[in-house]
Amino acid sequence: MEKETISIVDNRTGKSCEAPLFKGALRAMDLRQFKTHTDDFGMMTYDPAFMNTASCQSAVTFIDGDKGILRYRGYPIEQLAEHCTFLEVSYLILFGELPTAAQLAEWTNKITHHTMLIETSKKFLEGFRYDAHPMGMFISSVAALSTIYPEARNVRSPEVRALQIQRLIGKVPTIAAYTYRHSLGYPYIYPDNDLSYTENFMNMLWKMVEPKYHANPVLSKALDVLFILHADHEQNCSTNVMRAVGSSEADPYVCTAAAAAALSGPLHGGANEEVLRMLDEIGSKDNVPGYIERVKTGRIKLMGFGHRIYKNYDPRAKIIKWAADRVFEITGRNPKLEIALELERIALQDDYFVKRKLYPNVDFYSGIIYQALGFQPDMFTVLFAIPRTVGWLAQWEEMLRDPEQKIARPRQIYTGNECRNWVPIEKRTTPSTAAA
Repeated sequence: MEKETISIVDNRTGKSCEAPLFKGALRAMDLRQFKTHTDDFGMMTYDPAFMNTASCQSAVTFIDGDKGILRYRGYPIEQLAEHCTFLEVSYLILFGELPTAAQLAEWTNKITHHTMLIETSKKFLEGFRYDAHPMGMFISSVAALSTIYPEARNVRSPEVRALQIQRLIGKVPTIAAYTYRHSLGYPYIYPDNDLSYTENFMNMLWKMVEPKYHANPVLSKALDVLFILHADHEQNCSTNVMRAVGSSEADPYVCTAAAAAALSGPLHGGANEEVLRMLDEIGSKDNVPGYIERVKTGRIKLMGFGHRIYKNYDPRAKIIKWAADRVFEITGRNPKLEIALELERIALQDDYFVKRKLYPNVDFYSGIIYQALGFQPDMFTVLFAIPRTVGWLAQWEEMLRDPEQKIARPRQIYTGNECRNWVPIEKRTTPSTAAA
């Protein structure tokens, strides 16, 4: 195969340069050869929000947004959600292959025996106000684990990294459950090692005075599916944060806390909460056409539709819609579902949305399921953070193993003042509005 290159002409100087392509992409550093004089720094790329910049190579997740494809390590998300448990998928995401029965049993045992929090962590949680936001408690508690396991700073040790990964995957559902119990004023429930990952999470959430918690298998499976769908999603905002903070060789606890902080924003993990607010605002199925018209005139936004990457139906949304039907057979039909189904039906038939490729995304139905399970909206992002911890850690591990990765340090285009001389305070004037 012939060498793949791209030829570029700098019209400022008339100089023509040839740059090799790397896996179909142009390396930004190859643009540094374009200079107007010898002291020139060279050409940079300008790409706000990284709309068209690949910051890394990754073998974890493949997305084809135009075709609505999502795969973990090559496996279609639909097959994994149907046939696997969350811990099985976690093993796949972290190690690259689906586990054998023996490997899964060993992996499950390792995670299960890291679910307990030491008592000081519980006391740390008890220090929060009764009305503290669960996501703030979650982020703080995960970061605090860094002080409990100081050996985690040795991120160049594969053995140390492996242990911290097991600890984090085991402990994040416990932290999440404790934030939920704290908000209700209930006592904390210890993990039960006889239960599966999601069943144990449900136990820590909802056990009251019964001697043994028995999870509804349909609801446990639905939660498992939701966890699988949220486990990783390529280089999104929070994953980018995980890699950026991790590039400084910070330990995985503070890296995960930083990623969770990014996830907490309403434009990222908080979007499903916004969907519920929208459905509440619509109020009834009869009001959907009028709401659609307001969206089309630009007066309001349609939440839960469209995605930065997907220009087709989000494959996760289809699976969540299926899971919703199973959940509502147990919990009863959520009135918001009727509004959501009508909203989806009209939007998918309207040229305005079809031309703009605005299809339901993962957030459109996930919030309805979470609410049906009994969660308040402020817990939704915490539920998102539990499975996404696996993806963050897989990306973190991959970043540390990549010899090309260095500490993240983007460039900027400076737009401030030129060099100015200091002025004594008595001679300074108030800048005019125009100058400011």
